[in-house]
Amino acid sequence: MSNLTPVIKSIQDIMRQDSGVDGDAQRISQLTWLLFLKVFDALEEELELTRDDYQSPIAEHLRWRHWAADAEGMTGDALLDFVDKQLFPALKGLSADPQRNPRGYVVRGVFEDAYNYMKSGHLLRQVVNKLNAIDFNRQAERHQFNDLYEKILRDLQSAGNAGEFYTPRAVTQFMVDMTNPQLGESVMDPATGTGGFLVCAIEHLRKQANNDEDQRVLQNSIRGFEKKQLPHMLCVTNLLLHGIEIPSQIVHDNTLANYRQFTAADRVNVILTNPPFGGIEEPGIEAGFPADVRTKETADLFLVLIQHLLKPGGRAAVVLPDGFLFGEGVKARIKEQLLQHCNLHTIVRLPNGVFAPYTGIKTNLLFFTKGQPTQHIWYYEHPYPQGVKTYNKTKPIRIDEFDAEKAWWGTEADGFAARVENERAWKVDIDQIKAAGYNLDQKNPHIGEQHSHDPDELLADYARLQAEAQALRDELKGILAQSLAKTAASA
Repeated sequence: MSNLTPVIKSIQDIMRQDSGVDGDAQRISQLTWLLFLKVFDALEEELELTRDDYQSPIAEHLRWRHWAADAEGMTGDALLDFVDKQLFPALKGLSADPQRNPRGYVVRGVFEDAYNYMKSGHLLRQVVNKLNAIDFNRQAERHQFNDLYEKILRDLQSAGNAGEFYTPRAVTQFMVDMTNPQLGESVMDPATGTGGFLVCAIEHLRKQANNDEDQRVLQNSIRGFEKKQLPHMLCVTNLLLHGIEIPSQIVHDNTLANYRQFTAADRVNVILTNPPFGGIEEPGIEAGFPADVRTKETADLFLVLIQHLLKPGGRAAVVLPDGFLFGEGVKARIKEQLLQHCNLHTIVRLPNGVFAPYTGIKTNLLFFTKGQPTQHIWYYEHPYPQGVKTYNKTKPIRIDEFDAEKAWWGTEADGFAARVENERAWKVDIDQIKAAGYNLDQKNPHIGEQHSHDPDELLADYARLQAEAQALRDELKGILAQSLAKTAASA
């Protein structure tokens, strides 16, 4: 990766000189549409060699090789004029549908909300020339780029908003390993973000593909939706780099807005996702959902949607915050329906800091299968490794930490008969869950009352207790004042 890291760094340094590019998110957005066109052109070169009748969906004069590849080519105002007045309008306006022109459909989807932020054509030419130093047709360089790409994604997350978190690779890998998608099954992430779960699933399925027909099956197995333009663009580029020739099944749209449009034909075998939590949906989205589970909370709506999108016998692995486990009201109704229609067989409880530094919220991995009601739920409390007090950006959770869960897991075919309780694992009967009002926040019975020594948690508790005490004082003052006023009035 050493030869690519300075290239990307120098590109970002050039962009910092441009008056039109403001902040990390815009820099990454600018870099991404350029990267997409460069990657797309490299893959088209391969297809022209291997397919006699290959036709590009992009007009010849708009292809990367025509306007960008020559280091002495267009620059300054001429380049800016070309990008703003020819390239962008043409790509945004491609007449394309996923059946007749799927590649054109992918390009248009990537560019429909994209924007050229750079105001200097000379600086833009410098960026383009730097990008041309990367050869995406070389397998080694493409492989290196995947690591660099993950770094770009993490930088983006640092510039992101609440509720949009980079899912650590180890968590993604564990969820894919445990749901174990099989070649021929459809795999979906209804909130793809930048495509981490889908890339992991592709790598898992590729190990099962032994011939050209298997590869064709794999190409058509991956589905996704992403509402925001930048993660969608990053996801499509990510899938291109991971060998999905036409990522036309990654739709730039809000999955939640389509609840009623999804039919039985849209259902899938496997769903892997980390839906945005802590977010509130725009007005009207919840109106498309059944009346008894309407809510504005994004993660709750996703859980309703996931049940709807799974085929009978379909499997899901979902990241959800603690608040969902103990939530009441609509959350309790959603959990009740989940337990009626699906076998929620396992909840892996992750420790604090897995998503640091993006959020300190405690999270859980829910694994369920559609079609049979839940009889009991197994819980597994994931510990910190020996000597580790918390995770952070430089010391994230690692895949080998999940070896204990994997050894304990067993198989769903025999109802996980091999599982046994231990100090980390325990089983809770459905009647106990119902009696608790569908509170899934069931504590580990093998550990006594737990006292936190985390300074942040202790300070938060102290602040909460102070606020509660102040509220009580204010309430007492109010009662006293009312009482005195009545006494004075009666006197």
